[in-house]
This record gives sequence, structure tokens and C-alpha cells, in this order.
Amino acid sequence: MGLIAIVNGRLCDPAAPTLSAGTLLVEGDVIKAVGTTDIPSDAETIDAKGMIVAPGIIDLGVFRTDKPAFHFSGITRAALMPDQSPVLDNPGLVQHAARAGKPDFWVHPLGAATRGLDGRELAEMALMKAAGARAIATGRRWIADSGVMLRVLRYAAALDLTVITHAEDDGLAGSAVATDGETASRLGLPGAPACAEAIAIARDITLAREAGARLHLRQVTTQAGFDLVRAAKAEGLPVTCGVSPAHLFLNDSAVSDFRTFARLSPPLRDERDRLAAIAAVADGTVDVLCSGHDPRGPEDKRLPFADAEPGIAGAETLLPLGFNLVREGQIGETRLMALLAANPARLLGLDAGRLIAGAPADVILIDPDVPWIVDSAKMAAAAGNTPFDKLPVQGRARMIMKGGVVR
Repeated sequence: MGLIAIVNGRLCDPAAPTLSAGTLLVEGDVIKAVGTTDIPSDAETIDAKGMIVAPGIIDLGVFRTDKPAFHFSGITRAALMPDQSPVLDNPGLVQHAARAGKPDFWVHPLGAATRGLDGRELAEMALMKAAGARAIATGRRWIADSGVMLRVLRYAAALDLTVITHAEDDGLAGSAVATDGETASRLGLPGAPACAEAIAIARDITLAREAGARLHLRQVTTQAGFDLVRAAKAEGLPVTCGVSPAHLFLNDSAVSDFRTFARLSPPLRDERDRLAAIAAVADGTVDVLCSGHDPRGPEDKRLPFADAEPGIAGAETLLPLGFNLVREGQIGETRLMALLAANPARLLGLDAGRLIAGAPADVILIDPDVPWIVDSAKMAAAAGNTPFDKLPVQGRARMIMKGGVVR
């Protein structure tokens, strides 16, 4: 396998305090050296031209694999939610899903916690792990039966697997399509109180403590929810959480005029909770920034608001909206890549997400300043259901390398 030297870039290792100058040397499918290093005479040279050299993004919790959208945003690995058709609840389906992205990107399936994601009977976690499942997930729904959830957590803990949950109490969320408040009332939309999230989080943290299990809350979106996660971390519990850019940069007023592209699960919250989400990113409470990528066509979105399916085509906007946090001074570039790469890798047990010798050569070049406009009609994704349509943004991936090969 040949040698590739990426020169004149700003190296962005998530474990470093800041960007640094240097060379990244790739041999075959692994990183050979980082920083000040001699460049072999037979190495192919890639001039980064001052761009950021970073590990490939690992998008934790996508609902669809989408090569064009992933490549546009620099996603080299995607953890696929079990909410597929059929549900990823057996080893054969998990093994098939794991092959889906080759050779262009890695797919890491998340095995269903229960058969059919119905919240009743445990799925074969051990067999799914052997087939390639990197974690166990409850899917789009919360497991209401606490006895079942405790068994899920205990079984996963015995297998050294993280359990990824959706945090909304179904008894409160029910058929709601928005968060209770002024916007939902004005539009006449069925809403659920924001405390549905905190109740679900409190229950799941309690059971995780009992089971000695690792718990990842895929999306936390309320101040009360973040406070519970902070308390669990302070206690030393292995509890982590994620958030999407939609919940960082939009509040529930975005659903005005019945804009179904802003119908999400969990739903958008009020401004107080949106600001709490940004504060939770800044203070380290949030571990993962995820896209929640779920491209849906007009048959799912061009409907009355209450009948439309929730979801966002989020892959293409994940990186530029993440850089908004950097430009606003909330976090630095290396912290952003921890949220996008290193932390998801750690939660999934992957040897990835870092710029260190011996790591897989999954590398992207990022131009953080290039301006572009989000256009739902021109997106690379399978569908353009984005609430950020016509938003001016900055930053995109200019090169993507997976396993030492430029894609």
C-alpha cells in the first residue's frame, strides 16, 4: 500500500487543546505519523492549503444510509438506528446492514433492544453483537415497561454494550406532535409537556444505576433533562447524551405556518430550553452532536402537520451548523471534533475518531469558512426535508478519505 502525506493543513485531533500545524502521513489504511515528520520521497502529497485536517465524522443514530449526503458533510462512519424495514432485531439483518456502506463509508448497526422494537420481548443481543451490532437501541420510542427496560440494561451490561434510548415518556407524549406551549396552542396542535423528557430520563438513569449499565440518551432537548444528565455524571455514572443542531438553533416557533419540515421527534422546544442546550454543549454535558439524518419525501412531509412523519435530512448541515458553535465562541474546533468523532467512537467501542498513529485513515479536509446556502431542492440527500432551507451557512468537507482511499 502506498504512502500519502497531507501537508500544509491545520491538524485537529479531538484530544488536543487547539489546532496545530504539521503533516499527516498515511500508510495503507492507517495513520502512520502525525505532526512533525519526514515525508518519504515516494509519498503522494496532498496540499491541504490551510484547511483543517480532522478525523472523519461518526454520525451516531442515523435512520438511513445516504452516501451523497454523508460525503458532502465528511461522514465516514454512521451508526444506523434499528428502525428499518425490517427492524434490525436479529443477527442476519444486522450483518447485512453492516455491509451496506462498503466501500464508501462504514455502517455500524445498532441492534434493536426488543423484538420488532415493540418494547416487550428482548431481542438476541449476544448474537447481534457477534454479527456486528455496536450498541443496543430502543429506536424512536421509549420502553414504557420498566421491568423490560431493566432486563435490557442488565443484558447489555453483561455484553459490554451501551444502551441508546429515546427519552420521551409515551404516557405523556402519546400522539402529540409538538411541545405544549404558546405555539402549539395557537396552531391547535396536540402537544405534550416538555417534562415527558425529564421523566423518561430520570427513570432510565435510575435503572441504569441499578443494572450497572452504560446509558446514552440519543437526544436531550430540555433544561430539566440536561440537569439530570449533569447530576448523573457528577455521581460518576456512565451516562452520556447527544443533541442535534436543530434543537440548538431552532425553537418551537419554527413550526409556525404548520411547517412540517420542522416536525421532529423529540419536538422542538421553547427558547429557554434551546439556550439550555447550547449551554450544555459549552459546559461539557453534551457528549455527541448528531444529525438525526432521516430523509423523507413529499409522501411523508407534504401532509397536514399532525399526519406528517417526524424527521430531518440532517447530514449535510451537521458540520456547518456545528461550526456555528465555534464561531459563536461556545466551543473550539477540537471540542467540535470530539462531539462529532471521538466521543461517538468511544461510545461505540470503535478504534476511530482520532488523529494518532495507528488509527484508521478516515480523514477529512474541512474548509470552515466557505459560504453556501442550504437549499432543500438541491440537497445531495435522498430527500430535502430540512427546516434550514435558504439558510446561509459556512463550512464543508472538501475531501473525504476512508481507509486511506480518497472517495
